[in-house]
Amino acid sequence: MKKLIASLALVACVWSAPSLAQNDVVFANFYKLEGEKRYDAAAQLLQPLADSGHEFARLRLGWLAYLNGRYNDSINHYNRILQANPNSLDGRLGLTLPLLAQQRWQDAATQARQVLTISPWDYTAHVRLMICEEALKQWPDLEQHARDVATAWPSDATALVYLARARAWQRNVAGAKQAYAQVLERFPANEEARAVAR
Repeated sequence: MKKLIASLALVACVWSAPSLAQNDVVFANFYKLEGEKRYDAAAQLLQPLADSGHEFARLRLGWLAYLNGRYNDSINHYNRILQANPNSLDGRLGLTLPLLAQQRWQDAATQARQVLTISPWDYTAHVRLMICEEALKQWPDLEQHARDVATAWPSDATALVYLARARAWQRNVAGAKQAYAQVLERFPANEEARAVAR
């Protein structure tokens, strides 16, 4: 019985080897085309793999459509990924990009919050949610959120920038200056913080 199982495993490896090698070639060519900003050609190369259900190829198609400014196509690609795999954090985070580009702040915030229900300290989801909170002028929410993120990542300047902005919009000048000073400790070249410090 053990010999039969070993033989079947060997046959499965032999059958899948050409397919894996073909995928390697497809992705090598894909990255070359993407690097050359030939997004349509790169997408055509990946389409057969995506049509076969290859999740990574579908993710890349969503990304290419986003890069190409085809935001509705990008949304459609990411939604197909989420239909097949509702727990895909990559798919949900990818979906935030075209939504942000279309200034669909509420929709993008909803997607970011769904990521955070699965992965509460996903950094990318927090940053994209802060972008939405700023665009929606939710200053008290943004201030609390940015403070929480800055506490979790004390070496990061991004959350401190959002904290400073939220305080400034609430006319807390001293608090904004304090946050901008912390930004400059972490990122001395930050133009926004430097402008306040002058």
